[in-house]
Amino acid sequence: MAELKTLEVPVRGMDCAECTLHVQHAIAALPGVKSVTVLLAAERATVQLDPELVNLTMIRQAVAGAGYQVPEASAAAEQMPDRRLQNFTRPVLTVFGIVFGVVLFVVVFGEWLGWFEKITVWVPFPVGMGLVLLFGFPVFKNVVRAALRRQIIAHTLMTLGVIAALAVGEWATAAVTVFFMRVGDYAERFTTERARKAVRDLTALAPQMARVERGGFEVEIPAAEVAIGETVIVRPGEKIPVDGEVLEGQATIDQAAITGESLPAEAGPGDKVFAATLAQLGSLRVKTAHAGADTTFGRVVRMVEEAEENRADLQRLGDRFAAWYLPVVAAIALATYWFSRNPLSTAAVLLVACSCSFALATPIAMLASIGAGAKHGLLIKGGRYLEVLAKADTLLIDKTGTLTSGKPRLTDVVPLNGLGEDELLRLAASAERYSEHPLAGAVRSAALERGLRLLEPGGFSAQPGKGVRAEVSGVIVEVGNGRMLSVEPLPPAAAALEEQGKTLLFVRAGGELAGVLAAADALRPEVPAALEELRQLGVKHIELLTGDNQRTAQSVAGQLGIAYRANLLPEDKIRIVREYQAAGQIVAMMGDGVNDAPALAQADVGIAMGERGSDVAIEAAHVALMRDDWRLLPRIFRTAQRTLRVVRANLAFTILYNVVGLTLAALGILPPILAAALQSLPDLGILGNSSRLLKQD
Repeated sequence: MAELKTLEVPVRGMDCAECTLHVQHAIAALPGVKSVTVLLAAERATVQLDPELVNLTMIRQAVAGAGYQVPEASAAAEQMPDRRLQNFTRPVLTVFGIVFGVVLFVVVFGEWLGWFEKITVWVPFPVGMGLVLLFGFPVFKNVVRAALRRQIIAHTLMTLGVIAALAVGEWATAAVTVFFMRVGDYAERFTTERARKAVRDLTALAPQMARVERGGFEVEIPAAEVAIGETVIVRPGEKIPVDGEVLEGQATIDQAAITGESLPAEAGPGDKVFAATLAQLGSLRVKTAHAGADTTFGRVVRMVEEAEENRADLQRLGDRFAAWYLPVVAAIALATYWFSRNPLSTAAVLLVACSCSFALATPIAMLASIGAGAKHGLLIKGGRYLEVLAKADTLLIDKTGTLTSGKPRLTDVVPLNGLGEDELLRLAASAERYSEHPLAGAVRSAALERGLRLLEPGGFSAQPGKGVRAEVSGVIVEVGNGRMLSVEPLPPAAAALEEQGKTLLFVRAGGELAGVLAAADALRPEVPAALEELRQLGVKHIELLTGDNQRTAQSVAGQLGIAYRANLLPEDKIRIVREYQAAGQIVAMMGDGVNDAPALAQADVGIAMGERGSDVAIEAAHVALMRDDWRLLPRIFRTAQRTLRVVRANLAFTILYNVVGLTLAALGILPPILAAALQSLPDLGILGNSSRLLKQD
């Protein structure tokens, strides 16, 4: 056997969850195919295959046999449908609703007033049957094709109902059935298109071309063909086509495509920029780090497309129910005829049943939320995680880079022995001028904020893990921790700062202790309000998990009123996640670093801070916040809970409709023509309910 190959195949013509199953079964039946995943929103099949046994031509033929198309490469490249059609989606659906209401009104009163009996008398039966066969041909063709493959589809029962209606001479009932079958098909197609549109709109944000420097000239090439390390030129008003680092230039960048943040950010030499973001003011020369599908934006699009794979448990339940529902309805129809000997009641049972709504109830809602969330900086990797997140009652949080900014900030300057604050800070910052330690950066930043001019140090030396030593204005200045300077006992002011969980730097000038500096990794200002909102949303237990020392953890947790555990290793975090899961709690874990990745993967839902978080953390997590804003966290919980409510309402409405409809039809209360008119009602109801998720506050 040859080495397995993974092939991505575009598939056109899929309008519902049932379509994906037909395509999947058709491809999976080919020899040499090991696995198939078909994505409705992405209109794509991912096939793992043995290239010696199966090829693209065979796959194209199998998909065509199932009633769908694999376009040629040139056609597949046209990712975006006609935007005019998309823009008319809402008006068309509105027309559907109006037409449905009008026709239903006419059918109800027409049946009551006996109009249809007069029509069937005036119009010869062969003419009526011809109209039914003509307009219902696309539906009947799919039913026959499925039957030849030994498959039962959603329209199978209704087609049997049409046959039953024609058998008893009720061609008007058969015509109404065909009409509403076609209306239901179009409604489902537009429902899927609206949910799919969010993903397509996201994809459309990516620039297709890039301007690169090659051989001293500027050359315009496809963005996906830019090589790593190449220099890309970005002019004012253009989208950045790659991920990379700014070499030259200054620009105001609109990063909404990546982070969902409406406020622009400034970018200059040394700053990282991302593909699909917009250089509003200024031009840039960018050194390419990632291009095409490997960019942050490309990964976001791919994750949103593949989110369909991670189906919610409710969706799996709906699929299983739909598979069993069709035989159950057939049995009810047979029982109705057995007891009543009434072919009209039997036909009504077959006509009123609506199985496709069970399969439609969950995925449309999930796709709508995932697509809309991506526009607001919420990357959700599947409906399964939305469902779990809606029920989560425990939140475990990393500290550095998650609760805090990950950058230490100088909070206190305490001079001793008569020095002023500014003079103490000037000495310390000058001694730390060439140190690369994060705390040294905090000291220098504090000095610059006060407008202090740093002096040139001489004889600079650094002791890793301890501090620095330098000569400043003829004075030997040492800045370091207690281990380096052997400060015992601690001055009262220093002891008080240490009790607050702050990191201390001692400054010694000329051999005497000159003062104490305190630094802390500041809490993100929006965290307290976000945690309070999470409590209101049903998160009962919130706990800080950190590798920091006890005092620091206690200080941070005390400010937020949450539990904490300190001095933890990555394996300790996994153990704690498992402890809560073993106790029956649904755990969400939030972190940003490589050391958080194992716990993020172990949690029921792992949430990564995406903007500054490591690639490993983002890949391991199930949800990523694409900007460092804690206000997104309660938003994703609200989205999950709202989505679950919509799904449950969809399922409840579908079940209620089918129970009531089947009961009335079996008892002979619901005539066939009304049953035919009502069978598309669940699809339209699910459409209207799920479309609310496309708009997020």
